[in-house]
Amino acid sequence: MTIDAKNLREMSNVVRAVALRMVRVAKSGHVGIVLGAADIITTVYALFLEPARDRFVLSAGHASAMLYAVLKLAGYRIGELDSFRRLDGLPGHPEFGMDGVAATTGPLGQGIANAVGMALAEKHRGTNGRVYCLVSDGDLMEGVAQEAIAFAGRYNLDNLIVLWDNNGISMDGVAQTDANVAMRMRAAGWTVHRANGNDFEELYDAISESAVGPLFVQCDTVIGQGSSLAGDPRAHGYDLSDSEMARLIDKFDNLSGRNLWRTLARNHKNMRAPRYASVPNITAPVLPHFVSTREMSAAFLSRIMARGADIMLGSADVGKSTGVHVDSVCDITRDDFSGNYINYGVREHAMAAIMNGMAYAGLRAVGSTFLVFSDYMRPAMRLAALAGLPTVYVLTHDSIAIGQDGPTHQPIEQLAGLRLIPNMNVFRPASMAELAWSWRTALSETDRPSCIVLSRQKIACLGTVVSGRIEAGAYVTYRTRARRIRITIIATGSEVPLAISVARRLNVGVQVVSMPSVGHFRDMDEEYKASMLQGRVIALEAAATAPWFEFADDVIGIDEFGTSGQGDMVYRECGFDADAIAAAIRAKLKNVRL
Repeated sequence: MTIDAKNLREMSNVVRAVALRMVRVAKSGHVGIVLGAADIITTVYALFLEPARDRFVLSAGHASAMLYAVLKLAGYRIGELDSFRRLDGLPGHPEFGMDGVAATTGPLGQGIANAVGMALAEKHRGTNGRVYCLVSDGDLMEGVAQEAIAFAGRYNLDNLIVLWDNNGISMDGVAQTDANVAMRMRAAGWTVHRANGNDFEELYDAISESAVGPLFVQCDTVIGQGSSLAGDPRAHGYDLSDSEMARLIDKFDNLSGRNLWRTLARNHKNMRAPRYASVPNITAPVLPHFVSTREMSAAFLSRIMARGADIMLGSADVGKSTGVHVDSVCDITRDDFSGNYINYGVREHAMAAIMNGMAYAGLRAVGSTFLVFSDYMRPAMRLAALAGLPTVYVLTHDSIAIGQDGPTHQPIEQLAGLRLIPNMNVFRPASMAELAWSWRTALSETDRPSCIVLSRQKIACLGTVVSGRIEAGAYVTYRTRARRIRITIIATGSEVPLAISVARRLNVGVQVVSMPSVGHFRDMDEEYKASMLQGRVIALEAAATAPWFEFADDVIGIDEFGTSGQGDMVYRECGFDADAIAAAIRAKLKNVRL
């Protein structure tokens, strides 16, 4: 089908009409970008995008009505447009899982980083897939976008095309983008072309001209173009009168444009859900009795990768320390994408968002850093959980026991925060058996991400299953011979050996429950939970205490920042000493009938 500028105008006007009608029916949404950028998205879908091969990412997710309009017109199965922003209808921002929606976007900056991950996945597979991404001024102001832009330039992702809706306006007025965006992009290794965002010939030329590395197209537009609020920040949202909305819908709708979209729809294929490769089942290696859990993880991961597992590993510049840069991996470079390890540089947030992009494309992605720096990654981790992506985060240096790096590097509240994210596995293993189960579970997931939280310090690896089972998320690993259990101590990770030492000092019936996964245990039936939580329940973890009261009567943890010093000394200074804890338990329970 031959499409000229007149045809494209008719098609883009229909997009405007359909999108504006959705917003008008919902009485909620964003009209400014619809009016200003419809020509850009129409050009991409009508002239460039091959649905069976390419992807389009709407990083400016607030333009969801525009995307849904295009998808509906192009024949995708996305549901009823009149359900936009209504309960159980089309969501206010695009969500992965809808036909034609390549990524869950809306939090600005995430989509462009996802697009980088998709482009990298295509390069890794050796396919010809291209990734088109529409960004707003707001996207380019976000730090994660700049991290991802720098990464894409360093890795020369020449299958990535980013289109900037440059209208110079954000919600509070003049957009606070860089004084010279094009210069920044060129400095990051991108080719930059410029076009009038409402001139189809200029858009076509800018997108199709040759480029070295990733392509950035500056598309100059006017927010709310053609309305009474053109160029006004109020055009960003839903500030046009109902009568003006109705007039604009009538003005833009046309049968010729709808027929052109209908013709285009006959030639497209609907998107397929990603399929993730299975991972070989390996036996856990035997290690010395006294090792860190990060060393256990490295040994287990090394075996998996040596068996040819289809996993993309990576780290934010600490891969040797976190144990993910194992001997059997091969680094990806800007000239060779066939490897299976990525050095993201010190870009934790971009790493997590790029991993999401790879997961959207069907790759199993593993990224690592220190637990305290998961704070930098959290927005992208949350979106992975929302979108149901099986990304895996290896988070080491998991407590105050890392010692001399001091309180800036000693996590306190991070474990609790990660466990609060819906649809997120969080594992804190204490033994090779728990570690192996954590990895096997994480790598078998297809619809939720996982955090594997590991120690820097060496611990005594016990891990005996007295009763229960590891895969239930909690099991009894130590029990005295007393007839009746009067005290249960719950512990995780490096606190499990400490809990056993405490239990041995108490002269009552006591059991120690190792809980490598709070989430898995929470899903167990009440009978199983009761068998694990007998008597007075005390939780012991070198982290924030508040969440543990879900299961425990008393909690021994830390609710203040740590201090600098040798790890074992800091650990004891902050109260994690078997004698001191046993004495405190005796004193606390002296007048409690057990």
